[in-house]
Amino acid sequence: MILHANLVDIKNRKIYPVFVSVEDGKIVNISQTDKPCSTYILPGFIDAHVHIESSMLTPYEFSRLALKHGTIATVSDPHEIANVLGIQGVEFMMNSASKTPFKFYFGAPSCVPATTFETSGAILDTQSVEKLLKQKNIYYLSEMMNFPEVLFKDEDVLSKIKSAKNNNKPIDGHCPDLKGEDLESYIQSGISTDHEAFSYEEAKEKLQKGMKILIREGSAAKNYEALSPLISEFTDKLMFCSDDRHPDDLENEHINSLVKRSIQKGFELFDVLQIACINPIKHYGLDLGMLQIGDNADFIEVNNLIDFQVIQTVINGNIVYKNGETNLEKIKHDLPNNFNIKPKIFEDIKFYSNYKKIHVIKAFDGELITKKESYQTKTEFFESDLSCDILKIVVVNRYLDTKPSVSFVKGFGLKKGAIASSVAHDSHNIIAVGCSDEDILKAINSVIEHKGGIVCVENKNINILPLKIAGIISDEEGVIVAKKYKELNDIAKTKLGSSLKAPFMTLSFMALLVIPEIKLSDKGLFDVNTFKFISPFLSCN
Repeated sequence: MILHANLVDIKNRKIYPVFVSVEDGKIVNISQTDKPCSTYILPGFIDAHVHIESSMLTPYEFSRLALKHGTIATVSDPHEIANVLGIQGVEFMMNSASKTPFKFYFGAPSCVPATTFETSGAILDTQSVEKLLKQKNIYYLSEMMNFPEVLFKDEDVLSKIKSAKNNNKPIDGHCPDLKGEDLESYIQSGISTDHEAFSYEEAKEKLQKGMKILIREGSAAKNYEALSPLISEFTDKLMFCSDDRHPDDLENEHINSLVKRSIQKGFELFDVLQIACINPIKHYGLDLGMLQIGDNADFIEVNNLIDFQVIQTVINGNIVYKNGETNLEKIKHDLPNNFNIKPKIFEDIKFYSNYKKIHVIKAFDGELITKKESYQTKTEFFESDLSCDILKIVVVNRYLDTKPSVSFVKGFGLKKGAIASSVAHDSHNIIAVGCSDEDILKAINSVIEHKGGIVCVENKNINILPLKIAGIISDEEGVIVAKKYKELNDIAKTKLGSSLKAPFMTLSFMALLVIPEIKLSDKGLFDVNTFKFISPFLSCN
């Protein structure tokens, strides 16, 4: 391959026309020329932290959508599928990834389960994590989200951190709103990154104390606007990531959207591209090309440096995307799963309110955090109060037949029906929100019947996207999954009345016990600030 284009030389911060020669997957020559050209070549974009499973796609299908946006690699944490299937799940992800030229760099999940306050399908103990870290195709210790146990110097947690250090693998962090001496102690343990900062002040403190910050813009958590002012001041310590990205969003855009937004905001081109294309390579030691002689021929060609419309994507010298077409055919995958429960009945989710004041989880659009509120019930058996947007929320253990946990949530805005999902971070039990017990039960039992999926119940209509792989991933093509997910998302918003931009994504985080302030696990209502279970009734705490 010989390519004539304007080279965006990030290392030397210059742009000039060149001929690039590629042989055997490597860049063998870059010669400057006076011959003008209209297109630009630059290193490909990297998502510096993502859970591929949250796209509900296999790594192979994820790559087919991401390549058209100029993404050539991800730093991927297989934490979600590990919570369902353990090492078998990690191996499934790596096997799927091996079938595509797209470069997936997987980490060893550090917190499976994330806490002991929920039921997961598997456990990765210290020995399992160490076994993964010794593998050459495992690049880092994934986000250490159980930050309280790091501060309390839990033996198992510190052993996993020690194993990463012994194997010269970087350690990812996860410490929302951690500050002061606790933050310093967390960093001193050896943890080098954080993607949970949601304010400029929080991120700046972490940067000043030695951390690298991943600016996150996902389907639910959107922190770019708050953190983008850091781009000019801390260019060498930032990366872009999505963390969790649903299929319809991935079909439309990826890291390229953050690059375009940054340019539109007036940030310097080379600062932005260093963050998007170079910093992850240096931090994680990735074998990705940076458009230098001798590098792997990994790059993208774009129309201009404003729109960044991708003309072609090249990985290891092979054109994997060009002019609207990805050069990857659909393949078949195995369907490993872990679903072991029977359908539920009305008595399982009935809530005996007895006219008492109850705790309510307040959800926010575009945020993972929640707040604790209260509500005075007016009936003996309470289901919902649509006038106050108080809806029942239920979490069902999908690994064991136990009694579901029931609580109440505000912020979803449903006026009728119910939604449910077996994508529920981090253990991926079934989670449902609805206006009546009848509709909630229909939604839950539909998920159980299909052994995984996301569901909308509207009157007598039950609409489901089956997730046959581990109950969290579809075996269908990315474009099909994106279309079906968008359809369900639209039903939840237009027909059921949800006020959220991404109701299913927000739903999936209502069981995430490591993000403040109050969440619901299969074992009960959980106060993240105190890291303890609490009663649903205020008077009983």
